[in-house]
Amino acid sequence: MTSTTDRTDPLLSVVRAGLRTYDLGRPLTIGMPQSPNHPPYWHSLPRRHGDMVRADGGSAANDFISMGTHVGTHIDALAHVSQDGKLFGGEDAFDAGCGGRYEHLGVHTIEPMLRRGVLLDVPATLGVPRCEGGYEITAADLEQTAQAQGTPVESGDVVLIRSGWGQHFDAADGASYVGKETGVPGIGAEAARWLADRDIHAAGADTIAFECLRAGAGHSSLPAHRVLLVETGIYIIEAMALEELATDSVHEFTLVLVPLPLHGATGSPVRPLAVVRRD
Repeated sequence: MTSTTDRTDPLLSVVRAGLRTYDLGRPLTIGMPQSPNHPPYWHSLPRRHGDMVRADGGSAANDFISMGTHVGTHIDALAHVSQDGKLFGGEDAFDAGCGGRYEHLGVHTIEPMLRRGVLLDVPATLGVPRCEGGYEITAADLEQTAQAQGTPVESGDVVLIRSGWGQHFDAADGASYVGKETGVPGIGAEAARWLADRDIHAAGADTIAFECLRAGAGHSSLPAHRVLLVETGIYIIEAMALEELATDSVHEFTLVLVPLPLHGATGSPVRPLAVVRRD
């Protein structure tokens, strides 16, 4: 028997009408491009089918994985970056790590996200397939993109910034995406403050460092991380797959993201989903 509540619940109505889900996470594979600052992803099978066979003929395989928490599509906890010895809220960075884990600002403190998501498709605004290596996406670029799309950024949003650099993720050379020689596009301190001024909850991008990396400079300076993680307490999501959203011109959606509850860790692999109503 269907209750009156079931018949009138708008969420159930949307589910029944059908939803389209976009997977914004990258597959985890051995040798995938990543920041050289973090332990790489590795997967092995310590037990394969046939290694141990039960009396009834059954067999099972199992796995072992190792990886850094900032490899593949992942979220940065507020414990990830400090400035002048301080974490977000003024907590002493050295003292916070005593005991081998970050109790107050570790990734286990990030609540599951079910929020309005906005894709800011910067290359579409600039009229290019993707931003060039080392291009700094400005606050004006973000403002113009939000206006052109009709998707103003609001308090509590998760804002995803497409540079188009994600097109290099599957490149055969494995180095194009990292961009050591070419640099990588992304925002700087100015655009980070533009985001912070709008009181967003989290920001993401299609690159491994989220922000602009100059050619040959590597990760020597990360001002956007300072502004967002340390000064304003805004989470950062990196290495996202944003091309399908852009191809379908999906600029507004429900963002679903749940970090692993890695107690005291500075980050976590994630598999974000963008959910929209099916036309």
